[in-house]
Amino acid sequence: MLKDPSTRYRALPGIDLPGRQWPSRVLTQAPIWLSTDLRDGNQALFEPMNRERKLRLFHELVRIGFKEIEVGFPSASRTDYEIVRHLIDAGLIPEDVTPMVITQLREDLIEATVRSVAGARRVIVHFYNAIAPAWREIVFGMTVPQIVAMVEHHIGLLRTLTAAHPETEWVLQYSPETFCMAELDVSLAVCNAAIRAWDAGPQRPMIVNLPTTVEVSTPNIFADQIEWMDRRLERREHIVLSVHPHNDRGTGVACAEQAMLAGAQRVEGCLFGNGERSGNLDVVTLALNLYTQGIAPGLDFSDIAAVARIAEECTALPIHPRHPYVGDLVFTAFSGSHQDAIAKGFAAQDPHGPWRVPYLPLDPKDLGRTYDSIVRVNSQSGKGGIAFLLQRDHGVVMPRRMQIEFSAIVQALADASETELTSEQIWALFEETYLAPGSFSYRGHRLHDSEEGQGVELEFSASDGAVHVRRGIGNGPIAAAVAALDLPLRIDSYEERSLGSGADASALAIVEAAWPGVPGSRFGVGRHANIVTASVLAVLSAAARFGAAPAR
Repeated sequence: MLKDPSTRYRALPGIDLPGRQWPSRVLTQAPIWLSTDLRDGNQALFEPMNRERKLRLFHELVRIGFKEIEVGFPSASRTDYEIVRHLIDAGLIPEDVTPMVITQLREDLIEATVRSVAGARRVIVHFYNAIAPAWREIVFGMTVPQIVAMVEHHIGLLRTLTAAHPETEWVLQYSPETFCMAELDVSLAVCNAAIRAWDAGPQRPMIVNLPTTVEVSTPNIFADQIEWMDRRLERREHIVLSVHPHNDRGTGVACAEQAMLAGAQRVEGCLFGNGERSGNLDVVTLALNLYTQGIAPGLDFSDIAAVARIAEECTALPIHPRHPYVGDLVFTAFSGSHQDAIAKGFAAQDPHGPWRVPYLPLDPKDLGRTYDSIVRVNSQSGKGGIAFLLQRDHGVVMPRRMQIEFSAIVQALADASETELTSEQIWALFEETYLAPGSFSYRGHRLHDSEEGQGVELEFSASDGAVHVRRGIGNGPIAAAVAALDLPLRIDSYEERSLGSGADASALAIVEAAWPGVPGSRFGVGRHANIVTASVLAVLSAAARFGAAPAR
């Protein structure tokens, strides 16, 4: 039994924000993206990335389209320092990409940080310090005025150090760590002090980055905090307002979306949400959420599987099979009703129109995925999914009542095997059920006309090997074949299909048959290059499925 939460935890109080605007706004464009995979994401790994893996992931982030990439903590890590210098000295950072490096507010660390990036075309230097009450009182033992003075002093030092390197465009990013748990007037005082100390303006760009260092409230509270700050930050027109959501409550993406509505222009996160505890914002999910709303995300995820494999190899973290948009099973339906709706959606989809396939929020092919795994069959599946697989992979279009019949056969196998059935296994079962010779093995037939109608001479062998030649007359080849068998078989419907196209195409004939005293109907199927032969084979198949045997 959980302890009484009212004695241990408190909800964050609501924000006094009359006339809040964000709830009525609609997103219309993607944010500026900052990838922190190489820094925040890296520090959360069981085994941090080595030089080779970091460089590989950096190049992939560039390829995807990130224009700002946090490349490391060079003052705290020799590996990071060497990688940052290598990227700059070897000219590996494209002209339109800005690296970001992070440092704590310590003079020696700031000096090392400036040395690590000196000579780059443009650099973001990221300062951060915690400001929430628990950190002020428990961790640092500092008052708010002392924190403000510390921020002003170290930003002044950065201005002095960077002035010695005019060849580089220097951008300050200031993050009041633990912002989401701090009093808003404290956050505003510290951020405005940083803005003034840097002298943010047209020639001195600055980013104010507001993190949910640990998620402690619902996303609407965070949105209120962002809009409150957006209204009050000094020199707002010269500030890029950024957010850095974590995912402790599982709402990191929602926090980012609502923060953007509240005025955030920039978002920090990791490709697949890697990060401390429950992770950082999942950039792929947020970007593709925007995509499904008709907003170009500005990041290239047209081959999402390749991105996922590189991320997995570099981080050694697997991606969950149900991860939004990316997981191996995310576009896979096992449920029968889902499969039926998806199959109907594909049949109705206009290739040039808006995407409208039920249960699929976007076209998997937009992400470089195929349709191969969309419908998979297990004991939860239904006739729609089975029919979809047979049509997609083998060109077999079953009548609806045949779908019901065959799905029961498939379900029996799925229940017995207690596992997923592949498309190949379903096709093998279809062949065994409908196309195997059974008690009537076709050897040949000859048609002839007579005064009574269509005549047929049918030759087949029985399961005991005996060869039979029978003759029958009917109003067509199917009726004549039934007459030749001399069995109480009644054909209720007939359909024919073409399998493939061109000279080598096969014909598929499907009959629905009934037998006196046997409830319901059963289907027989014949496949042959000649449609008449396929029809005769379908009759033999139906007879065999009733357990009939040739009369002697």
